[in-house]
Amino acid sequence: MEKVIIIGCPGSGKSTFARELEEKTGLPLYYLDMLYWNSDKTTVTKDIFRERLRSIISEDKWIIDGNYGSTMEMRISECDTVFFLDYSADICLSGIKERMGKTRPDMPWIETEEDAEFIEFIKNYNTESRPKVLELLNKYSEKNIIIFKNREDADTYLKMG
Repeated sequence: MEKVIIIGCPGSGKSTFARELEEKTGLPLYYLDMLYWNSDKTTVTKDIFRERLRSIISEDKWIIDGNYGSTMEMRISECDTVFFLDYSADICLSGIKERMGKTRPDMPWIETEEDAEFIEFIKNYNTESRPKVLELLNKYSEKNIIIFKNREDADTYLKMG
């Protein structure tokens, strides 16, 4: 396990899992949100985002945390291990509420209020985004793919490793 991606619905705990995995493995950790967002809540261009991502992928070892469907296949094709936090919308919505107002190393600002569009994305993730993720995981089934259905399974994995 040297090139790892962590994917799942927003609020599933990808970044928390990533930090703990980084601690256990010593692999360098990169957050897609930090590559894409500026601290003033504007975004970099798609070209800059892709260039930053390509630069990381060209390294020998990494953990990349985040979804970003437009670059998911690029990351899956280059990784050796995929962790998919495949949780219910309720778990993810509660994760969003828990992180509200907290400083996070994976985000260049502090979320202080709910974004209705973002909440709607989370509510629809399992019917709209998840099938595309599963399709990619099926396409790259030779990869080491680890799917967690709840936080307890993810925590157990980290304790065992």
